[in-house]
Amino acid sequence: MAITDKIYVKNHRQIASQLETSIPKGAFSGATLDLLFQGENLAKLDETTQDRVLDFAEDFMDCDCQANPHCGHPEEKFISYLLELREQGLGPDAIVDVMGDDYMLYAYPGDILSFLDNSVRTLEAVESLAEVEGNEEMARRAGETKGNLVR
Repeated sequence: MAITDKIYVKNHRQIASQLETSIPKGAFSGATLDLLFQGENLAKLDETTQDRVLDFAEDFMDCDCQANPHCGHPEEKFISYLLELREQGLGPDAIVDVMGDDYMLYAYPGDILSFLDNSVRTLEAVESLAEVEGNEEMARRAGETKGNLVR
Protein backbone atom coordinates (compact mmCIF):
# COMPACT_ATOMS: atom_id res chain seq x y z
CA MET A 1 0.00 0.00 0.00
CA ALA A 2 1.41 3.40 -0.99
CA ILE A 3 1.92 6.11 1.61
CA THR A 4 -0.60 8.31 -0.20
CA ASP A 5 -3.25 5.70 0.62
CA LYS A 6 -2.54 6.46 4.29
CA ILE A 7 -2.92 10.25 4.05
CA TYR A 8 -6.24 11.43 5.42
CA VAL A 9 -8.29 14.62 5.31
CA LYS A 10 -8.14 16.33 8.69
CA ASN A 11 -11.54 17.49 10.03
CA HIS A 12 -13.17 15.03 7.65
CA ARG A 13 -16.61 15.21 9.30
CA GLN A 14 -16.62 19.01 9.35
CA ILE A 15 -15.79 19.17 5.63
CA ALA A 16 -18.43 16.55 4.80
CA SER A 17 -20.95 18.61 6.75
CA GLN A 18 -20.01 21.79 4.85
CA LEU A 19 -20.34 19.95 1.54
CA GLU A 20 -23.58 18.32 2.72
CA THR A 21 -22.42 14.95 1.42
CA SER A 22 -20.20 12.12 2.55
CA ILE A 23 -16.62 11.99 1.36
CA PRO A 24 -13.93 9.35 1.83
CA LYS A 25 -11.30 10.05 4.49
CA GLY A 26 -8.43 9.33 2.09
CA ALA A 27 -6.99 12.57 0.73
CA PHE A 28 -5.90 10.94 -2.53
CA SER A 29 -9.01 8.85 -3.17
CA GLY A 30 -10.62 9.66 -6.49
CA ALA A 31 -13.93 10.65 -4.93
CA THR A 32 -12.26 13.05 -2.49
CA LEU A 33 -10.28 14.73 -5.24
CA ASP A 34 -13.36 15.04 -7.43
CA LEU A 35 -15.55 16.46 -4.65
CA LEU A 36 -13.07 18.92 -3.21
CA PHE A 37 -11.93 20.36 -6.51
CA GLN A 38 -15.26 21.03 -8.16
CA GLY A 39 -15.91 24.76 -8.09
CA GLU A 40 -19.37 24.59 -6.56
CA ASN A 41 -18.10 22.37 -3.73
CA LEU A 42 -15.09 24.56 -3.03
CA ALA A 43 -17.41 27.54 -2.56
CA LYS A 44 -19.28 25.67 0.21
CA LEU A 45 -16.16 25.37 2.37
CA ASP A 46 -15.19 27.88 5.04
CA GLU A 47 -12.37 30.28 4.16
CA THR A 48 -9.60 28.46 6.05
CA THR A 49 -10.49 25.12 4.49
CA GLN A 50 -10.75 26.71 1.04
CA ASP A 51 -7.27 28.17 1.47
CA ARG A 52 -5.76 24.79 2.43
CA VAL A 53 -7.55 22.98 -0.41
CA LEU A 54 -6.34 25.60 -2.89
CA ASP A 55 -2.78 25.35 -1.51
CA PHE A 56 -2.95 21.57 -1.96
CA ALA A 57 -4.23 21.97 -5.52
CA GLU A 58 -1.49 24.47 -6.44
CA ASP A 59 1.30 22.39 -4.93
CA PHE A 60 0.29 18.90 -6.01
CA MET A 61 -2.30 18.96 -8.74
CA ASP A 62 -0.70 21.41 -11.14
CA CYS A 63 -0.11 19.31 -14.23
CA ASP A 64 -1.42 19.36 -17.78
CA CYS A 65 -2.35 15.69 -17.99
CA GLN A 66 -5.73 14.87 -19.45
CA ALA A 67 -6.33 12.45 -16.59
CA ASN A 68 -5.54 15.05 -13.89
CA PRO A 69 -6.11 14.60 -10.92
CA HIS A 70 -6.09 10.85 -11.50
CA CYS A 71 -2.79 10.74 -13.41
CA GLY A 72 -0.54 9.85 -10.46
CA HIS A 73 1.37 13.14 -10.48
CA PRO A 74 -0.29 14.49 -7.31
CA GLU A 75 0.86 11.38 -5.42
CA GLU A 76 4.40 11.67 -6.84
CA LYS A 77 4.62 15.33 -5.84
CA PHE A 78 3.31 14.55 -2.36
CA ILE A 79 5.91 11.83 -1.88
CA SER A 80 8.61 14.33 -2.85
CA TYR A 81 7.13 16.77 -0.33
CA LEU A 82 7.39 14.17 2.44
CA LEU A 83 10.99 13.34 1.53
CA GLU A 84 11.90 17.03 1.44
CA LEU A 85 10.46 17.50 4.94
CA ARG A 86 12.62 14.61 6.15
CA GLU A 87 15.69 16.06 4.42
CA GLN A 88 15.04 19.25 6.41
CA GLY A 89 15.53 17.15 9.54
CA LEU A 90 11.90 16.63 10.55
CA GLY A 91 10.88 13.37 12.18
CA PRO A 92 7.60 11.55 11.61
CA ASP A 93 5.65 13.45 14.29
CA ALA A 94 6.83 16.81 12.99
CA ILE A 95 6.06 15.81 9.39
CA VAL A 96 2.49 14.98 10.43
CA ASP A 97 2.22 18.36 12.18
CA VAL A 98 3.49 20.25 9.12
CA MET A 99 1.13 18.36 6.78
CA GLY A 100 -1.75 19.33 9.03
CA ASP A 101 -0.73 22.98 9.14
CA ASP A 102 0.01 23.23 5.42
CA TYR A 103 -2.85 21.22 3.91
CA MET A 104 -5.21 20.00 6.67
CA LEU A 105 -3.98 16.45 6.10
CA TYR A 106 -3.23 13.76 8.63
CA ALA A 107 -1.27 10.52 8.76
CA TYR A 108 -0.17 8.25 11.55
CA PRO A 109 3.46 8.90 12.51
CA GLY A 110 4.14 5.15 12.32
CA ASP A 111 3.02 5.11 8.69
CA ILE A 112 5.35 8.03 7.93
CA LEU A 113 8.22 6.24 9.72
CA SER A 114 7.56 3.07 7.73
CA PHE A 115 7.51 5.06 4.47
CA LEU A 116 10.80 6.77 5.34
CA ASP A 117 12.40 3.46 6.30
CA ASN A 118 11.26 1.88 3.02
CA SER A 119 12.64 4.88 1.14
CA VAL A 120 16.05 4.43 2.75
CA ARG A 121 16.03 0.69 1.96
CA THR A 122 15.11 1.42 -1.65
CA LEU A 123 17.94 3.93 -1.94
CA GLU A 124 20.36 1.39 -0.48
CA ALA A 125 19.28 -1.09 -3.16
CA VAL A 126 19.64 1.52 -5.91
CA GLU A 127 23.10 2.42 -4.62
CA SER A 128 24.21 -1.23 -4.55
CA LEU A 129 22.83 -2.00 -8.01
CA ALA A 130 24.40 1.13 -9.46
CA GLU A 131 27.78 0.10 -8.01
CA VAL A 132 27.45 -3.38 -9.50
CA GLU A 133 26.57 -1.85 -12.89
CA GLY A 134 29.49 0.59 -12.63
CA ASN A 135 27.23 3.65 -12.63
CA GLU A 136 29.22 5.73 -10.18
CA GLU A 137 27.11 8.86 -10.62
CA MET A 138 23.86 7.06 -9.77
CA ALA A 139 25.51 5.31 -6.82
CA ARG A 140 26.78 8.66 -5.53
CA ARG A 141 23.38 10.34 -5.93
CA ALA A 142 21.53 7.49 -4.21
CA GLY A 143 24.04 7.45 -1.36
CA GLU A 144 23.83 11.20 -0.94
CA THR A 145 20.03 11.18 -0.89
CA LYS A 146 20.03 8.29 1.57
CA GLY A 147 22.41 10.23 3.79
CA ASN A 148 20.06 13.23 3.73
CA LEU A 149 17.19 11.05 4.92
CA VAL A 150 18.97 9.25 7.77
CA ARG A 151 20.62 12.17 9.49
